[in-house]
Amino acid sequence: MDEEGPREGSRQRIDKWLFFTRMVKSRSFAQSLIAAGAVTLNGETVVQPGCLVRPGDKVGLALERRDVLLLVRDGGDRRGPFAEARLLYSDISETLGPQRPLTPFERAQRRPRP
Repeated sequence: MDEEGPREGSRQRIDKWLFFTRMVKSRSFAQSLIAAGAVTLNGETVVQPGCLVRPGDKVGLALERRDVLLLVRDGGDRRGPFAEARLLYSDISETLGPQRPLTPFERAQRRPRP
């Protein structure tokens, strides 16, 4: 990874990228989130785990208790420690506005924000 910025043309599968960023515990869990429609890429719902992300893309993720919006900075090479994983993205979730705690019913019906 370059300290100056993302590599040109670096693309990676979205399930692998989510795993490398430590947003999910396993690639299979990332794939199940994608199948459930809980992941968006540049505002479009991702339907296949093989969808490629590149630096500059915005990835939305509807987790159990909150929505996360990430700006892809780079593709990963491995699932490293948090400090290394943090270099792969910028968290721009504050652009979603304040989030109130979800009720159990809302958590059961999680869908990503548009």
